[in-house]
Amino acid sequence: MNTSSLPFETKEREIITRKASVTSSKYGCLPEERPAEEIISYGIINIDKPSGPTSHQISSYVQKILRISKSGHSGTLDPGVTGSLPVALGRATRIVQVLLKAGKEYAALMHLHKDLPEHEIHQACSEFIGKINQIPPIRSSVKRQLRSRKIYYFDIIEINQRDVLFRVGCEAGTYIRKLIHDIGRKLGTGAHMAELRRTKAGPFDESTLTTLQELTDAYHYHMQGKSKLIRKCIQPVENAVKHLPKIYILDTTVDSICHGADLKLPGISKFESGIMHGDLTAVMTLKGELVCYGTAMLGSSQMLDEKGLAVKTEKVFMLPGTYPKIEKP
Repeated sequence: MNTSSLPFETKEREIITRKASVTSSKYGCLPEERPAEEIISYGIINIDKPSGPTSHQISSYVQKILRISKSGHSGTLDPGVTGSLPVALGRATRIVQVLLKAGKEYAALMHLHKDLPEHEIHQACSEFIGKINQIPPIRSSVKRQLRSRKIYYFDIIEINQRDVLFRVGCEAGTYIRKLIHDIGRKLGTGAHMAELRRTKAGPFDESTLTTLQELTDAYHYHMQGKSKLIRKCIQPVENAVKHLPKIYILDTTVDSICHGADLKLPGISKFESGIMHGDLTAVMTLKGELVCYGTAMLGSSQMLDEKGLAVKTEKVFMLPGTYPKIEKP
């Protein structure tokens, strides 16, 4: 059984309180309690992509099923590849940017072109853990130049003659087809990818997958006033930042951030340990709602200071006016 994890899954973060505060029930909403109509236009679905359609087509299908005008997918999968394809809805579409850079996991079937002893296969595959260099394939959307990527783990699940089933955790932008080709060259046998499935895309894994048919059925029941299934299919947008370090702000700070202001230390109620300068960081309300994400300008060890710029705001998600500038008694 695979016990390997992506880097963010192994980080244990503690909550450090800077200024104890209680959030008002008069403003905002717990993410899991949003009305069904709102999550349809401001949520994210972990689609189980079938073989055949492009990622763009899947995103388009989701729009048609939910009768919305905007959606976006995170991390393109080739038409023949299946598995986790997070699709953000409506106002949440821009959240896919934080998933593009998140680590990924794949289950792949590699077919060797000659017979080899199993110990040689294990040895060769283990040599690809860590930093590797790749040139993107000819059919890719990026410039074909040598670039470095990291393989976090490589677990062989089963070897059946020339077929090798494995699970690999890797940095975003790693080409598994090219990885398999390079392993084949290392072995001296040649190899090609017979099948590929994405099992993790950042914080999304196979436990929350939804098929297009399940989404279609859920929306049908939602239109009949039964929203239990649609809530199961569509996740709060906050689930897309589970892998990011977090800072929680005071109710009275929220509105200024919604208008694009950067986050300064006096507006922080609590924060997670382990934040480093330059980290992409999620700024949350005390109810756990996503306000924005941005670049940390201070590390956790400096966030107990009295003054300073904590986060430079990049993308704002909460609508202005959700919280007041100054909370009323």
